Amino acid sequence: MATRSFKQALSLRWRRIWLPRWRRRGLFVIGGIFVGLAAVAMAFMADEAQRLFFLAQQQWPYLPLLVTPTGFAILAWVTKRHFDGAQGSGIPQVIAARQMTDMAAKQQLVSPKLAVAKMFLLTAGLLFGASAGREGPTVQIGASVMFFLGRFAPHRQPGLLLAGAAAGVSAAFNAPLAGIVFGIEEMSRSFELRTSGLVLGTVIVAGLTSLAILGDYTYFGRSNQTLALGAQWFAIPVVGVVCGLAGGGFSRVVIAFAFGLPGKAGRLIKQHPVLFAATCGMIVAVCGVLTDGVAFGTSAEQAKAILAGEEVTGLFGPLKLIATMVTAISGIPGGIFSPSLSVGAGIATLLQDVLGLPIGALAIMCMAAYLAAVLQAPITAFVIVTEMTGNHALIFPVMLCAVIASFVSKGICKEGIYHALAHQILHKAQSARNIT
Repeated sequence: MATRSFKQALSLRWRRIWLPRWRRRGLFVIGGIFVGLAAVAMAFMADEAQRLFFLAQQQWPYLPLLVTPTGFAILAWVTKRHFDGAQGSGIPQVIAARQMTDMAAKQQLVSPKLAVAKMFLLTAGLLFGASAGREGPTVQIGASVMFFLGRFAPHRQPGLLLAGAAAGVSAAFNAPLAGIVFGIEEMSRSFELRTSGLVLGTVIVAGLTSLAILGDYTYFGRSNQTLALGAQWFAIPVVGVVCGLAGGGFSRVVIAFAFGLPGKAGRLIKQHPVLFAATCGMIVAVCGVLTDGVAFGTSAEQAKAILAGEEVTGLFGPLKLIATMVTAISGIPGGIFSPSLSVGAGIATLLQDVLGLPIGALAIMCMAAYLAAVLQAPITAFVIVTEMTGNHALIFPVMLCAVIASFVSKGICKEGIYHALAHQILHKAQSARNIT
């Protein structure tokens, strides 16, 4: 009798405690694998789309003046009509979804449908020459994968979305530490002890999945540049201030368009979103033509060339900033992570003659500073740049540049771009509920 009671108690404990616990852990592991696979698929699709566009652009240099505005108009219409919620980078949608309690409202921002749509719409955008990246969309895709799996553990939804977002960054950049820091600093703004272990596990699994397929690599190659102690360190505040002003200005413009411009201009944009997207596409096309095509897409190869010390046109940095800005406000899907890093590298070419630093070191500092100014997340910025360049010798200058730039940016734009856009999404959702 005692043996039977012990077995029954053990069986009951297994069903009530251990089985649900291992089921939840299994969901995070399976989710990490699928997020990693999705990130790899997104990388292949995005790279192939950019390759095809550049081949066409090299053969017909002025073709983007026709193709890019037309493509932007089509994508804006399709996205608004059939896949509302897939606009932009996708990170604000995930931040907003984590704050929602209504499951139906969440599903309008993170779902398998939006994940698939995001992959193909972003690929189409790069095929048309959009100045966009795949990393932000990978975050929304990762969160959508975990949201779908969340139906098997609904009470863990907040942790699942956070894990999917962090794993998306990890797999997209091959930077697991950056994914963890991004989840803590940018997505949750706190370290959630109840879910931290499972989030870390998902990030690791997603990163290992990407690593197994793509191999070990650094996004921008490896750099061994250093900054000599002494006079060269006086360049740090200059880099921080310049990149802080540029990044803060970028964020302020994008946020202003997202909330709606006042007056007649705002009404016209709202009434004619497709025409506005075509206008944005034309601006991107002009920027691309003036830079011989390097302002299209992510411009990651151009950033690598700058890090390697190759000569580039001085127009690249400003025109890449403009191209990324108008892509972000056009209403088509596309991220700002990697284009922002390319903008930072372009700013470095403008500052090199003034500061007299080695271009490789200066580019790394400017990349981190500009990204920190846009996101107002300095830790995420310098960790991402450090992992993407494999350079640890510059970690203290890069950290200081990121902190200064983020501080300067807050003087122009009160809130980081992702959280400001998330608040706008939440406001629209609340308004829609009040109307109904």
